Amino acid sequence: MRNRRLIVSAAVIAAGVGLVPGTAQAADGPAKPDAHGVSAPDADLGKAAASNFSTFTSAAERTVRPAGKGEAQAQGSTASEPTVGLSAKGTSARGISLSLAVSIDPDAQIAAFIEWGDGSYDVFDTYGPTNQTVAHSYSEIGAYTIKVTLKDGTGERGSNSLAVVTPGSDFTPYKPTRLLDTRNGTGGPKAKIPAYGTTRVRISGNGDIPTGVTAVVLNVTATNTNSAGHVTVWPEGSERPNTSNVNFAKGQTVPNLVIVPVDRNGYVDLYNGGWESVDLIADVTGYFTRTTSSGYTPLNPSRFVDTRNGTGTAQGQVRGQATFGTKFAGRDGIPDDATAVALNVTVTNPREAGHLTVFPSGGSVPITSNVNFRAGQTVANSVIVPVGPDGSVNFRNGAWSGTDVIVDVVGYHRVGSRGAYLPFVPERLLDTRDSSDWEWGPLEGQGYIYMPLSTQRPANTAYVLNTTVTNTRGEGYLTVSPDPNTLSAYQGGWAGWPTPPNSSNLNWKRSETVPNLVQAGMGDNGIVDFWNRGWDDIDLVVDIFGVYQTN
Repeated sequence: MRNRRLIVSAAVIAAGVGLVPGTAQAADGPAKPDAHGVSAPDADLGKAAASNFSTFTSAAERTVRPAGKGEAQAQGSTASEPTVGLSAKGTSARGISLSLAVSIDPDAQIAAFIEWGDGSYDVFDTYGPTNQTVAHSYSEIGAYTIKVTLKDGTGERGSNSLAVVTPGSDFTPYKPTRLLDTRNGTGGPKAKIPAYGTTRVRISGNGDIPTGVTAVVLNVTATNTNSAGHVTVWPEGSERPNTSNVNFAKGQTVPNLVIVPVDRNGYVDLYNGGWESVDLIADVTGYFTRTTSSGYTPLNPSRFVDTRNGTGTAQGQVRGQATFGTKFAGRDGIPDDATAVALNVTVTNPREAGHLTVFPSGGSVPITSNVNFRAGQTVANSVIVPVGPDGSVNFRNGAWSGTDVIVDVVGYHRVGSRGAYLPFVPERLLDTRDSSDWEWGPLEGQGYIYMPLSTQRPANTAYVLNTTVTNTRGEGYLTVSPDPNTLSAYQGGWAGWPTPPNSSNLNWKRSETVPNLVQAGMGDNGIVDFWNRGWDDIDLVVDIFGVYQTN
């Protein structure tokens, strides 16, 4: 019996050879599968994001009196002057919780007027000393000044102000640029990273990247590998997490997209978890800041380009050293004013080793790469790329011989989109190899695991995850997509078997370990499915790196 499996997390939560989907295939037979366990990890996700929620305070002693008010009150009166202390903390991408400590005489009445700094206000009456908490959601992320004014029948009695910054971040596309290359000394020493060694990459203030960056989009590549290993990327100044971003074998060149938080010092660290030294490359395509820019909107995965059948471009392999462009903005759910698109780009049937570079139209080819491949290999990588002035994106085959290229769209960025980003401290959600957290073993061929990430938080529209497939018994591909069932349908035993989309996120052959970043949209029900589209068992590892929120 084919299994669909519900994740229980202790922490948080091909055509021809069959490796890249041509048309969606149904699982073998209509047998009703089992669902294992029921757990909604929404509550724990707040812990993972806690580092985003700064606290801002303004002590009661900072209460300002209106001119002449204190002197008039002091004449012939023993009543004390009212004060208000303020403390605020972020609660979501745009949400702020404000705590007020109003100090007045026990028998006194006073009104507190809250001006939120965006043109809106709240007011409440207090009777005697009062502690009050009021929540507010801003329409735009950014910095605001909150002012609280105390008033009674005699007029204004005092006020206090507090500067706050919303926790969420918006995306700014950046021309693909190489920030690190240990082979030639770009961004650091010209030297391979030793076994279990670390190097750093400057982000904030590097080139045209501003200071105050909260997260960055990097394509990280491991090359000149002498043994198997992995690369972990994390913000400098924090403890290295128990997660991985790039997995490689001896002799491989492997890239993977990374969205990583940037600490106040403006650097990120890259750790070589292999037994031998390795060269590392990091290319930037965008960054996040706490100022209004481009928000994110997820889409159901959709195929835009397939050179094998002529979808979105001319049919036939892309010749060596050739470039083709495809228009993305203004079609199939992507608006005309999109600033960047989130893609999954797959190379298949290449005739020789090479690399693929993805870049906005209207500019020269950058010295960066997005997908590295060997002859005959099918390999995918996530790409977030700015769109050119005409709404198009270019794809260049850096090999000297032809290859097929497949492009699936998973979302877009634009000014006005509501999805602001909250980066997490990376954390592991699932490891099917770990029997202490996952008792059902490997993910069966043509089966899926469903993960309820936002069933209680509909404002969480997409999560940034890193998926890794390992211990592969055959060849296949992974598809990640929203689940059409509700959590109550699974709990009640009447959920239907979903149909996976005609898209892929990563591809593997027997005995390979393959990672890829996924920006997983939550659809209408807050559940995402991880499909094993091969016919043999695999182990699946899922790490979480952040969330997009609309409030």
